[in-house]
Amino acid sequence: MKEENNKPDIILIGGGGHCLSVIDVVEQEDKYNIKGILDDTKEGDVLGYPILGNRDLVKELSTEGVFFLITVGQIKSSSVREDIALLLESCKAKLATVVSPLAYVSKYATIGEGTVIMHNAIINAKAKVGKHCIINTKANIEHNVQIGDFCHISTCATVNGDTVVGKGTFIGSNATISNGITIAEQSIINAGDFIKR
Repeated sequence: MKEENNKPDIILIGGGGHCLSVIDVVEQEDKYNIKGILDDTKEGDVLGYPILGNRDLVKELSTEGVFFLITVGQIKSSSVREDIALLLESCKAKLATVVSPLAYVSKYATIGEGTVIMHNAIINAKAKVGKHCIINTKANIEHNVQIGDFCHISTCATVNGDTVVGKGTFIGSNATISNGITIAEQSIINAGDFIKR
């Protein structure tokens, strides 16, 4: 885990299972040096990267010019991720946007700050993904889709064209959303569900 001086440092917030997957994406993208992880309950390291302390360190670390990425997972609620984002905003922290080199993101798509696009995800033309989202492994976001802030589109889920997904929504693994659907904020779509008009 040799540091390259020409790359900016990144701090990951949250040291659980989602963090493991994000570390792999950050390493593959090779855009940032992982300086360490902040976690409110753990000590030690995650995949060899040190846990530096809890989120109380955000204010201090943000003055060092490092980037931050929220790596707390999300299923039932986006509230923890939203609380961390408010803390980052209050500290005027810099936000990283991380995109796996194995993902496809159309040049006509828009990705918000603080979002992570995992391996083999597809973001098609004119799709708009909000801030602090998780677009997980093999998720498919089709043309003209709008994904609100703090959404988690889980593994192998498909969101078809012209769909609007409200803020804080979780769409489970292998779920399929038909085209032109509007999904309310803070919705939970279970794994394998098929949502149609």
